[in-house]
Amino acid sequence: MNRTGSGRVRTGLLAGTAMGVYLLVVAGTTSAVADGASACGTWPLCSGSLADPVFLVAFGHRLVAALVGLLVLGTAAVVLRSDAGRRVKVATGAALALFPAQILLGALVATSGAAAPFSGLHLVIGLAIFAAAVLALAWDLEARTGTSDDRPVAAFDRADAVDPTSEPDAPPASATPEVGLGEHVRAYARLTKPRLMWLLSLVAAAGMALAAGPDLAVRTIVLTLGGGVLAIGASGTFNHVLERDRDQRMERTADRPIATHQVPVGRATLFGLALAGLSLAVFWQINPLATALGLVAILFYSVVYTLVLKPNTVQNTVIGGAAGALPALIGWAAVTGDLGLPGLVLAGVIFVWTPAHFYNLALAYREDYARGGFPMMPVVRGETTTRKHVLLWLGATLGAAATLLWLTPLAWPTATTAVLLGGVFLWAVVGLHRDRTERAAFRAFHASNAYLGLFLLAVVVDALAV
Repeated sequence: MNRTGSGRVRTGLLAGTAMGVYLLVVAGTTSAVADGASACGTWPLCSGSLADPVFLVAFGHRLVAALVGLLVLGTAAVVLRSDAGRRVKVATGAALALFPAQILLGALVATSGAAAPFSGLHLVIGLAIFAAAVLALAWDLEARTGTSDDRPVAAFDRADAVDPTSEPDAPPASATPEVGLGEHVRAYARLTKPRLMWLLSLVAAAGMALAAGPDLAVRTIVLTLGGGVLAIGASGTFNHVLERDRDQRMERTADRPIATHQVPVGRATLFGLALAGLSLAVFWQINPLATALGLVAILFYSVVYTLVLKPNTVQNTVIGGAAGALPALIGWAAVTGDLGLPGLVLAGVIFVWTPAHFYNLALAYREDYARGGFPMMPVVRGETTTRKHVLLWLGATLGAAATLLWLTPLAWPTATTAVLLGGVFLWAVVGLHRDRTERAAFRAFHASNAYLGLFLLAVVVDALAV
């Protein structure tokens, strides 16, 4: 077999191993939630009734463990005998070395009735094996698909700063025709970034569902989502105001309402302030913590992310992920009045998902972001590094989702969604490394949206049914 073919086989095995280990981890969390140890307390064999659903879960976990163990062993044999890089071999060897420890902990969990600390250690070791497989895959793809001519955008100059308080260049009078009321309404609606609302509202809904379960009150839903939509609208409006000059430079954003003078800056600012005030008034009807978190969300996205992070650091997307994570905390706080561990872990899922999601868009619009003066990862570090980071953050996302499953009574609907959609997301990201095209970047971008949207929907349905 030639080197290219051998490399593709190795990549396929590493990707399959990563998802196989992830399936094993998720199956283990589901078995723990279902109290599988009580139905199958012997090891290595598992005796019980096939009519018992809990026994089936526990037996399925044992079967998956055996199959994945063989997959890990076979993959390690191929990788260690191949021309893979040293880092790839070390990471694969680490996954193989950790697997016997995972088997031992699994035996202790089964025979001790899932007593602490064995259950928690079992999850930690499983996630460590998964992390090693993801690292091996990321390093292998980086070596195989990276290009020597992949450099930062030469035209990018962060010193070419824009004054956020300045007024954009006015277009010729002939370019600003009179528009009707409908166009004005649509322009103001665009300021609120409605495309973000459905996903962030779903994040808040998942936080509420986890906190309340089937006892979630309609009033809480209406006030939390209503305040959240207003807060998102306010944040989006302020973002349009503060980035209006940069928006004119970028093809993707040049038609935004303020950049094209459809909405004057002063009116847009008042509109944003009105939305922010209404949002806080609605949140106040819930509790003070939800109000405070709503204010933090507006200020973080509008000021910290838009003015400080986005134009000044390559880590803008990573740190800026906190803006998308806050609705999870708002949803939890709206029900409980405090910050609980499941709500924090849900927020963590959104936080680590953000770079895995947005870096794909940054790859597709790399030159455009350079024209806007934004130090996005592909602009500053190049496309090869960015693709690797997409895969690493994807691994972190799946790991955080598995942790959420372990902490909460979420069952097979969420677990199945996490594994299936996680596999689709991984397939798209591996394709991004292989194809290295704008189309592949958009495919991975849409796969990330589908993963999070359906995962959150599963969380809501699962939690409300518990």
